[in-house]
Formats: sequence, C-alpha cells, structure tokens
Amino acid sequence: MRYVPVDPSLFVENRRQLKARLKPGSVAVFHSSDVMATSADGRLSFVQHSDMFYLCGIDQEETILVICPDVQEEKHREILFVRETSERIAVWEGPKYTKEQATTISGIQTIYWTREFEAVFRILAIESETIYLNTNEHLRAEVVVETREQRFLKVCKANYPLHQYARLAPIMHLLRAVKSQIETDLIQKACNITEKAFRRILSFIRPGVWEFEIEAEIIHEFMMNRSRGPAYPSIIASGASACILHYEHNDRQCQDGELVLMDFGAEYAGYASDLTRTVPVGGRFSQRQKALYNAVLRVQRGAIALLIPGTTLAEYHKAVGLLMEKELVDLGLLTLTDINNQPVNTPAYKKFFMHGTSHHLGLNVHDYGNRYRIFEPGMVFTVEPGIYIREEGLGVRIENDIVITDDGPVDLMKDIPVEAEEIEMLMVSDKHHPA
Repeated sequence: MRYVPVDPSLFVENRRQLKARLKPGSVAVFHSSDVMATSADGRLSFVQHSDMFYLCGIDQEETILVICPDVQEEKHREILFVRETSERIAVWEGPKYTKEQATTISGIQTIYWTREFEAVFRILAIESETIYLNTNEHLRAEVVVETREQRFLKVCKANYPLHQYARLAPIMHLLRAVKSQIETDLIQKACNITEKAFRRILSFIRPGVWEFEIEAEIIHEFMMNRSRGPAYPSIIASGASACILHYEHNDRQCQDGELVLMDFGAEYAGYASDLTRTVPVGGRFSQRQKALYNAVLRVQRGAIALLIPGTTLAEYHKAVGLLMEKELVDLGLLTLTDINNQPVNTPAYKKFFMHGTSHHLGLNVHDYGNRYRIFEPGMVFTVEPGIYIREEGLGVRIENDIVITDDGPVDLMKDIPVEAEEIEMLMVSDKHHPA
C-alpha cells in the first residue's frame, strides 16, 4: 500500500459500533470487491469495498469479514478470511497478507484463509437466528454487474432458507455518516494532496493547453504524494463544456478568454476529497466572468455557514436556493416576476443551478447518509454551488469540503486558493502569463 498505515483503533471502534446494533443471536457477513474484468485477459486495478475497509482496513481482494457477537466460541466473534498466497501468486502478483499482517492492520485476532470460509460459516450460521447480508443501497447506485455480495446472497439463502435475514446497509449508512477524528484526519490528508495539485496546475494552465494535459498534471501530483490517484473521474471542462455537469471527455483544447472548470480530488487511504475550482485560461477573468465567479463564491460562503448541527438537508438546500435566487437577480439572469411565478416544485433558479449543493463525503465521494437525518457533528459535506449559462457558454462551480462541528463548520480546504484575485495573481506570476 502507498499510504501510511492507518491506526487500527479506527477499525476496532467501527466494529464495536456495528456489533452494538446487531440483533441478539446474529451473524453478519461482508465481502470485498471483485477484481473487475475488462476484455481478453485484462482487468482493472483492485479497489476495495468501502464497507470492508471501514470495518477492518484490509485492502486486498477475496477477503471476507464475519462478525458473530454471541457465538459460544469467543475466537469466532470476529473472523477475517484472507486470500492464501502461493509460490505462483508470489511470482506473478507479489506477496499477499500473512495472517500476522492481517491481525496487525485490522485488530482482529482470528484469521483464516478464504478457502476455509464455507466450513467455518456453517458452524456460525447454525448457532445464529439472523444472518445479516450487505447490499448496495446507495440512492444513486446503478448496479449492472453482479457483485460478490449478490452472489453470496443467493448461495446463502439457498443453503439456509429457514433463517431470518436482515440488511446491513441501513446500519452502515447510519455509522459511516459521522466521521471519527481519525477519518477526518485522513480526509484532510486527501485534501492537502488536492491542494498541491491545484497549485501545480495554476502555473501550468495557459491558452492552447489540452484538458487532458491538465488532468495529467493533477494525477502526477496525486501519485507523488502517496495517493492511489483520483477519488473519482476528474472533470476538466473548458468553455461551454463547463455547462455539462459530468463532463469527463477532457479532450478539448483550452482557448484564451475562456474559463476552465476543474472538479477533481485525491484519494488517500481509501478516503476521498472533492474540489472544484474555475479559473481563467488566460490568467485574467473578464468583468462578466468575475461577476459570475464572485456570485458563486458568495453563495458558497453563505451555504458553508448553514452547515450546523440540527439542520436537515432539505432545510439547508431551501436556504441555499434563496441565496442563489438573490445572486441570479443581481446578475440579471432572473427577475422577481420569474420568482413570483415559479412552480412550487421547480424553483426558477434551477435553470442556472440545477444540481444539489452538498453531499456526504468519506470513503466514497458520494458517501453514505440518510437525506432526512439531522446534521450532526462529525458529518463531512461538500459545498458546491454553481451557475451555468448555456447561452453564453459559461459555467462556474466552486467546491470545498466541510466538517460539521459544535463550534461551527470547519473548512478542510481553507488553504486552497479561492478568491478571484488570488487565483489571478498565482496564474499571472508564472512565465506563461506575463502581467
């Protein structure tokens, strides 16, 4: 692994909280992600299932975690199954975890090889009344490939049809929405790497550069700082492409006089960061561009101030909508008549700001969290308002990552340049942009 080892007390505490929410006489099973095939003998790089990492920190394929708090044999109350190595695997793929290493990373004392799972699980299942299984219940998930979890669900229900079954997803969504200090520190590390990448590209962007060249500079900085790479596909959108919310082609040449919207974030030890900045390709904002940029920045700062304990996401987004309405009126993009005549469920501002302002952030860039849950200290949200004027080919979005605390919101990206004047100064100080 590239990252510095994570304190195993994180995983021990996460498992403790999970066990406290399981029904008496139950067994819970978590599976690692698959190594995904492409075509021929190709495959993608392995990315661990975020629930697996959250509970044990093991970053390896073919891993199974079993938690059975009430089983008679104490050593079987927490079991980790890891892939056994061989001489062939060692030659072709490199070393896998030893049992001792798996214990050191996870804090779990009982380690078996994955091939032993069926025999051990049968003992635990027979002693249990309820089997907890994990499925992907993220609201935005589009699962088109059958996962290890889904395959096991079928086999388990066929082998143990008379057991009660329960869902792990609601528990994991409850737990993972609130971050511990260790988790917040890891997200901060990812944000710090992202800051280095942003500062790097400010001196690189110039008229004629290609979007993919900017992306390459970002990835270079990520990987030089122990990141596996981007936490999600980077968006490098110049000109009118900035009005395409999930633009990922990154194949356009940036032209003088345009803006380039960049939405990217480093991963570190599984944890994501999520930054958006919009900068002038030529190093200087036009008057119109700066007016648009500063309007978005004012909305963002107002939105950040609203991230306090006791608020709900619905209340928050409604309040941010009012902030955006004012800015759009001041910019001449909306009139008071537009607002007074807007449909109840379709605010007029949505023409220019059509996405949500915030989402949970953590081991997934769109992390777990119930949309109806009241904000609590330890929750981490992005704040990313934007204004998109397709008729003018202009799009501006600004995004920072924020931790909710009892003492007010804490900006994990407070050191990343955001003021229009500071961005201009940093860009024009480079030789590519003579002042």
